[in-house]
Amino acid sequence: MKLATFDGGKGHRLGALMGDGQTLVCLTSTGLPELADMQSLIEAGSAGLATARRALDAAEVTVPVSKVRLLAPLPCPPQIRDASTAPRHIAHAPVGMRRLAAVLAGESDPGPAEGSVPDIYKAQPIFYITNRFSVAGNGDQIVWPGYSDYMDYELEVAVVIGKGGRDIAAADAMDHVFGFTIFNDFSARDAQLREMQGMLGPAKGKSFDAGNVFGPWIVTTDEIADYRELRCVAKINGRTVTDSRLGEMLHGYEDMIAFISNAETLHAGEIIGGGTVDDGCGLERFEFLADGDVVELTVDGIGTLTNTVVRKG
Repeated sequence: MKLATFDGGKGHRLGALMGDGQTLVCLTSTGLPELADMQSLIEAGSAGLATARRALDAAEVTVPVSKVRLLAPLPCPPQIRDASTAPRHIAHAPVGMRRLAAVLAGESDPGPAEGSVPDIYKAQPIFYITNRFSVAGNGDQIVWPGYSDYMDYELEVAVVIGKGGRDIAAADAMDHVFGFTIFNDFSARDAQLREMQGMLGPAKGKSFDAGNVFGPWIVTTDEIADYRELRCVAKINGRTVTDSRLGEMLHGYEDMIAFISNAETLHAGEIIGGGTVDDGCGLERFEFLADGDVVELTVDGIGTLTNTVVRKG
């Protein structure tokens, strides 16, 4: 199923997409507590999904997707973690940062160069925790923070935890996944460059209102045969700038979940980003977003997540 959180003028509702791809069945209208919202459905487990499927088949209350506002599937998730697992991104992003540092220092751009993957990225998944309150959805306008002049997108696929747990074995990890969604990890590169010198991970380079965009919905795991085969495409104002596949990642979601849950309990509804896909951001090409740019991220089997970046003031 493709499950969405939407607003048709009566507040947040939980919906399931019909086969036509154009119509939502309002699951909240059933009055069932497990279908009240996305978090309730996730916490209800397999029984909740079975109830949602029956409600989808019944299709008692429907609404066209074009008539509602699609929100982030989880408007306020319990937690957001974001990893970095794609080798070309890991190698090329630091090169882009060195080029940006030179430009900000008033020096000439040294140009592209070959990067390398540090051993730590091969040894284990590397991730950070970001602001779970700074969440936006499909169609939302992203107002760029005034402290940054270098706007960037990041094309990612995230998993949503369904069944919580601790010390989860990699072999069992996908049994703990509720579904997949697209994640645009918008990044203020000049702010990120400054603060990463403190060696504590990204802060204001990532954490600003609407900086974490998810959607357009969550696709349950039964609809994705092999997530590593997912094709990931980014377009800026209709121009293709990224065309990659998820399968290049150094560590799959199984390893990420096993690593994160080591001596740490994961909870239903938590989101784990798989990291920027190879060639999945402007920093790697040293191209940045401009005021008014429309960013479209498309992942096979999931859908398209669209946002407009604007600068105000």
